[in-house]
Amino acid sequence: MTKMPSLILLLLFLFLFLSPSTAEIKSLTINSDTRSMILFEKFGFTRTGHVTISVSSVSVTVISSAATQPESSRLGFFLLNEESLLQILIEIQTNPSFCVLDSHYIHKLFTFRELSPPPIASFNQSYPVTLPNEYSLFFANCAPETSVSMHVRTEVYNLDADGSKDYLSAGQTHLPSLYFVFTITYIAFMILWLRVCFTNKGSVHRIHMLMAGLLLMKALNLICAAVDKHYVKVTGSPHGWDVLFYIFQFIRVVLLFTVIVLIGTGWSFLKPFLQDREKKVLMIVIPLQVLANLASVVIGETGPFIKDWVTWNQVFLLVDIICCCAIIFPIVWSIRSLRETSKTDGKAARNLSKLTLFRQFYIVVIGYLYFTRIVVFALRTIAAYKYQWVSNAAEETASFAFYLVMFYMFRPVAKNEYFVLDDEEEEAAELALRDEEFEL
Repeated sequence: MTKMPSLILLLLFLFLFLSPSTAEIKSLTINSDTRSMILFEKFGFTRTGHVTISVSSVSVTVISSAATQPESSRLGFFLLNEESLLQILIEIQTNPSFCVLDSHYIHKLFTFRELSPPPIASFNQSYPVTLPNEYSLFFANCAPETSVSMHVRTEVYNLDADGSKDYLSAGQTHLPSLYFVFTITYIAFMILWLRVCFTNKGSVHRIHMLMAGLLLMKALNLICAAVDKHYVKVTGSPHGWDVLFYIFQFIRVVLLFTVIVLIGTGWSFLKPFLQDREKKVLMIVIPLQVLANLASVVIGETGPFIKDWVTWNQVFLLVDIICCCAIIFPIVWSIRSLRETSKTDGKAARNLSKLTLFRQFYIVVIGYLYFTRIVVFALRTIAAYKYQWVSNAAEETASFAFYLVMFYMFRPVAKNEYFVLDDEEEEAAELALRDEEFEL
């Protein structure tokens, strides 16, 4: 009966958390692990797919005095596609003592019966995958009251037409080109932004320099992602580019949330200071982003084979939700503050334009967060494994559109929405401000 919760948890891994692996050549050590199933990675295979598994220093320990020495055929590795996962769950539910290695719905690779004799206790074999699909690589331990220790090296890849190995999943093989295209796009955007700032020097504020820095970090983040994926695709190893990727990702994400918060407060272009409550938002968001990026590194550089992998996923999701909610508050405060100010300062036209702009910015931020968190997740879940890159393309396209709209709305120009004064429309503006359309 204890196997059911583990399999249900693995089902959540497959459908909610685990994206197809970048399939670097991975080496890891399992120490005294009592789990009945261990999920190593998920990969989309073509007709020329291969799995190479090497295990060494294998030991199986009985942890209960009442248990007998387990049969070696009760422990082994297998591949499982998502279509067969439900059938496995039904088999276990029907017979709780059923061993998944006996199922007809799996693609069994080998069991511990095929290990070399102790003390070496090792095995090394490559298996072709002739049926294209997205498979998950599992280790199963059907021997109750036992723990397993071993060193495992996995190599999962597809063969290209020229016979070279492609270590990226079938749905991710286009990612290096995709990220390179967006890198060029952001570099061009940054050059255009710097030109706009140079042309309108008198209207440039400190926030505009931060926005330029954000574009630079985004471009560097993308070029590192492109090179990282390229090396993984060709060699199975990122060659250190993953470190640069995580560094620039951390700086970029912190800058993005900071820029959104500062724009929402009107810092530098409406007022030269931050109120205490606005400072508190930054003091909450920035440390949380440090934690979120730490969780992102753990998730990206390890995998579901570590025991706390699902916990790190939950931490990342929780922190991301908190940060997304926190950055909305300064925008709402600014809208309410402008509405209160409009009742006393007699500048209805100016306040109306400010309120309109902040309300538009509020809608844009909500739309961006909804699309990149909900819609992209839905695309990643429902898209066929060969088209997983579509969710990445959609996310980057939405991000670029958000940057474009945000930068356009708050660009440094001599006359923008903040400073447009039309005395003839002052009375109409006062009437508009009396309406409730700016209430959130």
